Amino acid sequence: MENLEPKDTRDLLSSTQSRHLLYDVGRQERSSSSIPNEDANTSKIQLILYLIPVIGFFPSLWTLYRRQGSREQLATSRLSITLASAWLLGYLLLATGAATSDLFTLRLFILNSFLTSGYFLISVWLIIRLLQGRSKRLPGFSNFAERMLGKYLS
Repeated sequence: MENLEPKDTRDLLSSTQSRHLLYDVGRQERSSSSIPNEDANTSKIQLILYLIPVIGFFPSLWTLYRRQGSREQLATSRLSITLASAWLLGYLLLATGAATSDLFTLRLFILNSFLTSGYFLISVWLIIRLLQGRSKRLPGFSNFAERMLGKYLS
């Protein structure tokens, strides 16, 4: 029967130490390479927060008010504020029209529900596109947001 133990204890220590050194070097490389990844994840989480219907309006407004954030965060904040403002304006106008009209009440409430559903669906669609790494712009609407809010809030 053969003895499988190392002949010299220095060989055992050196192999154990070399494994620990390799592990430490690999861990340092992973930790240094994960720092930009964490920033990207944090930025992505912030962008998702901005795009949440109704709730995202407030962090978006705060970001634009402080004028801090990346170009992508500022553009997404402008889009979020423009979407929420357009929805709120349309919602209030349709609700006021439904409350004052006797003839078109039901039709205006139905339009109001379509407007609200559309706002929520567009927000969810933008979040999905963000998670896929695709563009977060809406044709025409993003340009409008850049022109209008770009003047006043950034």
